[in-house]
Amino acid sequence: MPFNLETAVRPNILKLAPYRCARDDYDSGILLDANENSFGPASSLHAEERLQLERYPDPHQAELKRLLCDFRGIPSPDNFFVGVGSDESIDLAIRVFCQPARDKILICPPTYGMYSVCANINDVGIVKVPLDVSGGKFSLVPSKIKKALAADKTIKVVFLCSPGNPTGTLLQQEEIKEILDFAEYEGVVVVDEAYIDFCKKPSSVAKWVSSYPNLIVIQTLSKSFGLAGIRVGIAISTPQIARIFNNTKAPYNVSTLASRVAISALQKQGIETMTLNVQRIWKQRDVLIESLRKFSKVGAILGGNDANFVVAQLVNSEGKPDNSLALSVYKRLAEVEGIVVRFRGNELGCEGCLRISVGTDDENKILLEKLRLIFQ
Repeated sequence: MPFNLETAVRPNILKLAPYRCARDDYDSGILLDANENSFGPASSLHAEERLQLERYPDPHQAELKRLLCDFRGIPSPDNFFVGVGSDESIDLAIRVFCQPARDKILICPPTYGMYSVCANINDVGIVKVPLDVSGGKFSLVPSKIKKALAADKTIKVVFLCSPGNPTGTLLQQEEIKEILDFAEYEGVVVVDEAYIDFCKKPSSVAKWVSSYPNLIVIQTLSKSFGLAGIRVGIAISTPQIARIFNNTKAPYNVSTLASRVAISALQKQGIETMTLNVQRIWKQRDVLIESLRKFSKVGAILGGNDANFVVAQLVNSEGKPDNSLALSVYKRLAEVEGIVVRFRGNELGCEGCLRISVGTDDENKILLEKLRLIFQ
């Protein structure tokens, strides 16, 4: 019998809708679409550094874990897993805790799309308990989450994004705690803190791993450290869960180059650079929000603005959110004006919305000038 790809591939993979990256549509111009750090990296490699690229990297990333331990104030390097961006930790959480074709994850839309993509790849079901999107506040509804968990014992992983993507809203710690304390749930809670360093007050729940054996906190060096190109993310958990993650990963998942850049970023100078750049982003975020609100076509800035992007809701002449207007502005900016933002109008509670990464002062000025031309 001849080879037939459609019968050889798992059915759930054939049906898979892949994650759409920010660069899938446009990849040149002023890029304010992927929530990268426009102020650049907090690390650099020196030409004289001997990298020994003929050798495999440290499979345990011991030096990097020690630095992360000090930076995040976590008791031991044994609490860490280091992976390829946050996405490896997301995938591992599903592979480790969910049986394919039987178990489920719970997500709270609108949220990061890779939770669903990883679940679909692993043939795991998805239960959706939407955020409260009224008034653009994007908050958890713990009572509904607990009701869903009590009703379905096959839910093994709860994903909470804080601050959220695309919402930019920090979740209330009391509400996260309410889920962790729910006695009828026997699975794990994953809190995705990719944007946590952009909050103006200390807001991470990473230190809670000492109190909650079912908590996993995932973070990344892509955002505040401006190192999206090296794809280094971390998971913080109990040593027992971290050990399972480390046992499950590929042997040399983080390259020597990525590891050395990350180690450089976590030195004193790198942390100082990151902190300074975050402060610059705070300032530009405030300026951008204030300027966007002056446009009559911008009905509201949604969410808590706790990340390195803002969510602007465009409205029609009647003051109603308008997806067609937002989509046309998005395309005009990218195809004519050379500025790429992200259309988010199809997400729950985000009708008429553009997600705009906070750029440098010059980038934001150009964006605002182009929007004046478009809106006039």
